[in-house]
Amino acid sequence: MQKFIIEGGIALDGEVIISGAKNAVLPLQAATLLAETPMTIRNVPRLKDVQTLAAVIEGMGVQVSFDAENNIYTDTSSIKRFSAPYELVRTMRASILVLGPMVARFGEAEVSLPGGCAIGTRPVNLHIAGLEAMGAQVTVEEGYIRARADRLKGAHIVMEMVSVTGTENLLMAAVLAEGETIIENAAREPEVTDLANCLNLMGAKIRGIGTDKLIIEGVSSLKGIDYTVLPDRIETGTFLAAAAITGGRVRTTKVAPDTLDAVLHKFREAGALVQTGADWIEVDMRGRILKAVDIRTDPYPAFPTDMQAQFMAMNACSQGIGVIVETIFENRMMHVAELMRLGANIRLEGNTAIVAGMPSLKGAPVMATDLRASASLILAGLAAQGKTTVDRIYHTDRGYERIEQKLVGLGANIQRVNG
Repeated sequence: MQKFIIEGGIALDGEVIISGAKNAVLPLQAATLLAETPMTIRNVPRLKDVQTLAAVIEGMGVQVSFDAENNIYTDTSSIKRFSAPYELVRTMRASILVLGPMVARFGEAEVSLPGGCAIGTRPVNLHIAGLEAMGAQVTVEEGYIRARADRLKGAHIVMEMVSVTGTENLLMAAVLAEGETIIENAAREPEVTDLANCLNLMGAKIRGIGTDKLIIEGVSSLKGIDYTVLPDRIETGTFLAAAAITGGRVRTTKVAPDTLDAVLHKFREAGALVQTGADWIEVDMRGRILKAVDIRTDPYPAFPTDMQAQFMAMNACSQGIGVIVETIFENRMMHVAELMRLGANIRLEGNTAIVAGMPSLKGAPVMATDLRASASLILAGLAAQGKTTVDRIYHTDRGYERIEQKLVGLGANIQRVNG
């Protein structure tokens, strides 16, 4: 099993190109199932999850190919199976995104109940209830969600909680449904907006994009297009956090600054000099004191749950006390125990972490428990004195493309080793 070995205490400095967003490319891959002609997706990150979802749709008979730049080409003209098996789905929750498009276009789908990071219950009942409202017959048996419909019908759907994949799945189902569908309390995340913009270019009729009320007028078919994935705001935030936590300066390029307002506000509150351009963001912490900040995670446009662990690492080696409240996932504090192994002073009370900043952290062996937890441990290791070993980095590879190479480019002493 691979691990990272980090020699900490080096202030990072330089520029880093940000990859396409993992959480945007996965629904776009599922959306290719709706296209009756070939489709191209560009700016695709080289990630395990992308490969897994490609294998899921390939298993259905879709022709999928990657070029040297990792652009994806799909052709659905050869689809012959409507099932996403457990062997593939068990490693990644996003596989459920094939459910909506398959039922909408082919009238049937069979998807194994999903896996992914063990950070809490992410209910699939929202997906099921929405499809049933559109007229699908849905059963859950033998670990599979099975859905059937002659043609989905437009419906008025009120999401009982904000769900990104729930919104995306029902949006993809609604574009081919007969009549008008309204999705209220829809997720407003940039990745949902990216999907809706792509669907409209494919021929869908979606209004209210970027708001919590999506209005979809069903069409009879969609065509394949050439589409470029938006930049990854969480990878952007993670590299900016690397500048802050090491007292360095990092400029992230090929980014979308307007998707990170809440995060940039917190970097400024933490004492960083933050500058932005049309497609770049720079955090400069040289000669500045890192201050602890209070964080409360909430759905977009509030502070994202996917940046919570990184800011906890920052708080751990800051001045002052920061209170972090996690409202999205009930089990997303598993990195606390690992950060404490590095000397962090954290008290956990339910979904709240009270972090008292320490003058410095000390390197130690730690273990990643999920994707963003792994990022927080890498950040803490970069700031810590001495050697830190981060185990189970397959979690990291699910969401960060060549993170160690990008960090080395900024001056970090980090290497990937086997064993």
